[in-house]
Amino acid sequence: MRLARLARFCYRRRRLTLAGWIVGTIAVMTLGFGFAAEPLNDFSGGGSGSAKASDLLEEHFPQRSGDSITLAVRADGDVRDPRVKARVERAIDRLAETPHVTSVSSPYETPGQISGDGRTAFATGGLDVSSDDMPRTEVTALLDDVRADSGPVRIQLGGSAVDAAETPGGGPSEGIGLLAAIVILLVAFGSVLAMGLPIVTALFGIGTGLALIMLLGHLLPAPSFSPIIAALIGLGVGIDYALFIVTRHREEMHAGAGPEEAAVTAVTTAGRAVLFAGTTVVIALMGLFIMQQRLLNGVAVAAGVAVLMTMLAAVTLLPALLGFAGHAIDRLRVPGLGRARRPLAERWARVVQAHPVVAGLCAAAVLLVLAVPALSMRLSLPDSSTQPHDHSGYQASRIMAEGFGPGTAAPLIIVTEGGGLAEAGRIADAVRATPGVAAVQPPRASRDGEAAIVMAFPKTGPQDERTPDLVHTLRDDVIPGAVAGTGARAHVGGPNAASIDFAESVSTRLPLLIAVVVGLSLLLLVGLVRSVTVAVQAALMNLLSIAAAYGVLTAVVQWGWAGRALGFPADMPVTTWVPLMMFPILFGLSMDYEVFLVSRIRETYEEGVATREAVALGLSRTARVISAAAAIMVMVFLSVLLGADVAVKQMGLGLGVAILIDATVVRLVLVPALMELFGEANWWLPGPLRRILPSRPVREAGPDRASLRASAG
Repeated sequence: MRLARLARFCYRRRRLTLAGWIVGTIAVMTLGFGFAAEPLNDFSGGGSGSAKASDLLEEHFPQRSGDSITLAVRADGDVRDPRVKARVERAIDRLAETPHVTSVSSPYETPGQISGDGRTAFATGGLDVSSDDMPRTEVTALLDDVRADSGPVRIQLGGSAVDAAETPGGGPSEGIGLLAAIVILLVAFGSVLAMGLPIVTALFGIGTGLALIMLLGHLLPAPSFSPIIAALIGLGVGIDYALFIVTRHREEMHAGAGPEEAAVTAVTTAGRAVLFAGTTVVIALMGLFIMQQRLLNGVAVAAGVAVLMTMLAAVTLLPALLGFAGHAIDRLRVPGLGRARRPLAERWARVVQAHPVVAGLCAAAVLLVLAVPALSMRLSLPDSSTQPHDHSGYQASRIMAEGFGPGTAAPLIIVTEGGGLAEAGRIADAVRATPGVAAVQPPRASRDGEAAIVMAFPKTGPQDERTPDLVHTLRDDVIPGAVAGTGARAHVGGPNAASIDFAESVSTRLPLLIAVVVGLSLLLLVGLVRSVTVAVQAALMNLLSIAAAYGVLTAVVQWGWAGRALGFPADMPVTTWVPLMMFPILFGLSMDYEVFLVSRIRETYEEGVATREAVALGLSRTARVISAAAAIMVMVFLSVLLGADVAVKQMGLGLGVAILIDATVVRLVLVPALMELFGEANWWLPGPLRRILPSRPVREAGPDRASLRASAG
């Protein structure tokens, strides 16, 4: 009843509620965007070998602990030609003048920076800041100046700072996703006013959520893609949650209830299910803390805050807006839109119920076939080679690969401590003799003489599956043998090794994440629907749909099936954090639809309707709203394919495909088929749980009891 009192208060004090939201949103956004924390994209934490190497670099080689910018040169003739050299030196001077560039190694002064054929060279500019802190305007100005003055010589810039400057964080995708949501809501409701309520509610929730994320970054740093992911999830669930409540409100009014009672009923039924569904999403996201990655914790909290704010807006701001709408909620109708199609959904449910074994096996076969590519999924972090081909970063990586081999983009930094240059030299000789190593630079000692570094270049690039094998060979066999008996310690680090360590950490801990998220979600769903059978069915179906989404993502991104058409410039491994983020988000969102469908079926069943009829009626009365909600999420998620960040595009593709599969194959086929096969066993609940759990489940959006019994009869 507390939810009913809250809804009634917000409805009756709608001016106060709306004013509070407006003032609060302005205040939070002013603080959040005015004092936003800087993003942090370093995934090298923990106790991995690359993390230890990074700590030693920061302690003994502070001048090398920052990022760098590479100036790649490709000439038709010899780069030492006076005319070519003059152009290259102008570019080097411009690089040296750039703020935060502390030193530049010229190919004309540093051995090994001119290729054997003399046509390729590179210079390296060391930065005193990370790529995240390097001003994009400075990098963009450097790009414009260097490329404009290159003449017949190809001069390109590469490095993380260049990739960040060439990959804008925003774009048209959010606006296109919002426009698609407006169109879908208009088709579903047929009323401009009813369509606008979920949009306004979601925008308030997202605005406050994003602002809070900016402030929380001071306490819990998060990577630069966190606001984009949070905005995607917030927009999707925010509109969906408000859609479910508005749909119930309109049903109650059409059944004869007044606006206030309809709003209170909508919040206490559909709104309660919204709170459960949103809580499931948040709990699933918090499961990312199991990964023990500080930046993933930041992503989890960011997305969780966005969901929490959309939930809060749905049960407080939306009742107030419904109060302003009153009896006029169906005004401004669009002719021909918003008509119900319940008989079609009910007929479909009965077709599935007539052939449950065939329908269930066909649906399961489709999901399993889609999931097969996931067995070959490889994980890595994007680099310059995965950028769009017109970007300077990609072109610089191609120049370096052509002149020095693909391994120049995957350098391995071996840091030794407790031994001098002699021990480092032994390591360098052993690494040089290792198959798969293209070149090894002479060891260099730190200024304090307590550490040394050896730079090794593989024959393979950072996205090649043979590169991780080489790193393991060096760590497990080569380096231990080289330092045996010397008392020295050595660790293999560098950006490439850090990416490999992060991918392996994800692979190791992902099963634990799955177990925790599934277990907690099962407990919550058992409490909601009072059925162990239904909860287990939901968990297994969600796992199947997520596996199918992983398979489609692997086929498109890694195998290249339609990858170019969808905006992926090259075949590449799946970004390491994408499947990790996808699982808790998708498991939580899938539970949303399970809640709204099964709670309606349970409500109908408790009205005295047989299970078979309850399933058909429940599906018929939720199919339209679930389809609209799923269509909104699919369009919002897939809209990011129009952006530039390949990792975020992978995330959007995976989420969009998963929601599409869940709303079609799972909800329209597997759920009615399995519930038909289990019959009355669907509602099995052990005696001890029956005594512990509340006597009545959540009552989701549905018509009144009389209409339910009449429909069943």
